[in-house]
Amino acid sequence: MRGPMKITDLIEDIYDAALEPARWNDVVVGINEFVGGRACGIFSKDSISKSGVTHYYCGADPHYIQLYSDSHSKFDPLDCLPPLGQVVSIPDLVAFDEYRHGRFYQEWLRPQGCVDAANVVLENSNPNCPVLLTVLAGKHMVDDDMRQRIAQIVPHAHRSLTINRMIEYKTSEAASLAHTLDGLGAGIFLVDAQCRIVHANVAGRGMLCAEDFLRVAAGQLVARDGQANQDLRQMIADGGAGATAGSNAFSLIAHDGTRYVAHLLPLTAVIRDGAEASLQEFSLKPPSWKAVAAVFVRKAELDGQSCGKLVARAFGLTPAELRVLLAIVDVGGVPETSKALGVAETTVKTHLSRVFSKTGASRQADLVKLAAGFANPLAGNGPV
Repeated sequence: MRGPMKITDLIEDIYDAALEPARWNDVVVGINEFVGGRACGIFSKDSISKSGVTHYYCGADPHYIQLYSDSHSKFDPLDCLPPLGQVVSIPDLVAFDEYRHGRFYQEWLRPQGCVDAANVVLENSNPNCPVLLTVLAGKHMVDDDMRQRIAQIVPHAHRSLTINRMIEYKTSEAASLAHTLDGLGAGIFLVDAQCRIVHANVAGRGMLCAEDFLRVAAGQLVARDGQANQDLRQMIADGGAGATAGSNAFSLIAHDGTRYVAHLLPLTAVIRDGAEASLQEFSLKPPSWKAVAAVFVRKAELDGQSCGKLVARAFGLTPAELRVLLAIVDVGGVPETSKALGVAETTVKTHLSRVFSKTGASRQADLVKLAAGFANPLAGNGPV
């Protein structure tokens, strides 16, 4: 890269990597330059086996990267990982004088001409194997300036890695559920505060080309259904504040009656020390990146969970009808539902008849698929 790396340019590169993971190779170079490190790497650390895998790095000899993976990850000072987003140096983790006599320092860090390293957890959706950033400080100790510079980029790297994980999850899901998704993955749209499309993936562009339940108008993402369109804009305006499971989702219906579910993931809030912090709190307003939310759109399919509030809103179910539907899904037939809810079987049948009428389902098995189809794909994602 030419000239000193600017924070706005680095943030732009970080968000580019959200959509193209291969760009992380350039990002780590930019991070190392911006924070003034000797070397820099992004890696996963298994807290149980103590093994470590380096995904992207710069400034380090490949021999030491391999040595870390083969053996020395078990000796590094990261036995007790810091909270998400907290930048720590080696003296924050261990007794430094004692540590300098150990194998990790003597055989791995010192031979690289380094005495200290800054570490921070960037993504921990899998708490047993979080993703960390390490910057080797060279022949000096990690100072406050390096900590502050790393802290500036942490929220953006966290969001970018979260999007990486979601895209990978949907790609894997599409492969395993190709028969229900008709070979199509989830549509993913990054939108700005005015709902203008910053980026759409291949599946998303296909949805827009069909001009069915979603379309583009003056560069904006628009839902054909007026209520869904209003819900989308309100969620973006609210920034996802106070969203509960299912409240950041809305239903879309194609002309042929096929139902799709859209979920909104705000990108303007990150977690730091257990509290939400806005982009403005970090005084970072990169002009070349304006996306504030990611909208994930997929065809409704069975995944083992239900989203009651969304089902009720989509079909106009009363609370009593929703309770019957969810009980049918959870415990089985009319007798079991009657016992579980403590109501007469005739009452269950009455509500069930209304549920069938409103949803268009004709069998209890159809209700199971219907309810499961409205599950939130943003909740409970494990490692890919």
